[in-house]
Amino acid sequence: MTPPQITQAGRPATFQVEAFNERGEMVPTSIAGEHALTLYIDKRELVTLMTLGQAPEALAIGYLRNQRLVNSIEEIAAVQVDWETAACAITTRHGSAPALDERMQHRTVTSGCGQGTVFGDLMQDIDTIQLREDVRLTDTQLFSLIEQVRKYETIYKEAGAVHGCALASAEGEHAEILLFIEDVGRHNAVDAIAGEMWLRQIDGSDKIFYTTGRLTSEMVIKCAQMGIPFLVSRSGLTKMGHDIAQRIGITMLGRASGRHYLLLSGGSRLVRTSKQPTALA
Repeated sequence: MTPPQITQAGRPATFQVEAFNERGEMVPTSIAGEHALTLYIDKRELVTLMTLGQAPEALAIGYLRNQRLVNSIEEIAAVQVDWETAACAITTRHGSAPALDERMQHRTVTSGCGQGTVFGDLMQDIDTIQLREDVRLTDTQLFSLIEQVRKYETIYKEAGAVHGCALASAEGEHAEILLFIEDVGRHNAVDAIAGEMWLRQIDGSDKIFYTTGRLTSEMVIKCAQMGIPFLVSRSGLTKMGHDIAQRIGITMLGRASGRHYLLLSGGSRLVRTSKQPTALA
């Protein structure tokens, strides 16, 4: 595989501003960055994303992947980000994706942070997705992942106003975080991880995806498209997200915090190994 030529144009995650507390004292305060980045594919304007800007190239690649506008990283020749023009120019090896015109005619405003947009049919090809059934996640590994995520949320701890997503593997008693990305929108963080997976040739078929955001239909579909069988969130879920998770057979866990979780679908892959306190009568 010839990797695409990409820039390394990450932006600072936080900025300092002056704020005044309840006593009228000036307190230097960190706030999260937010930048408009317009994606162009083969010189055609596609969409403008509002992003933290830490991993713009991976975000652009993951956006194309999760929107099903390209089928593989091999189709992408270059990703060039220029913050002076707030533009990301994506060049494909064979011209614009054949399905681009058709997909752009059908837009769905999603329940993502702000107003997300999905091109094409949200449910297209969903029944063709096959997730591995021979992989397992123990609750001990799950608790290990939940504990580790707290140590990675550096931007959230400093400035708030961001979501975090992680890709992890599980071996032995512990989970290992392979990728962790924070962004002002949870879908940006998902897409950036999808892009990094393609760039690093990471197979998702035995991995765990963790998000601080809610489990909506779009989140479940994106996770499934990456071939990931485990989806974990410390937040809640929507009915459509739940319906699709059961339809796909993904192992979905919500309200995951500390040593607590709710198993919502795909229970055959989860193995309970740790002792839990018995509820009082």
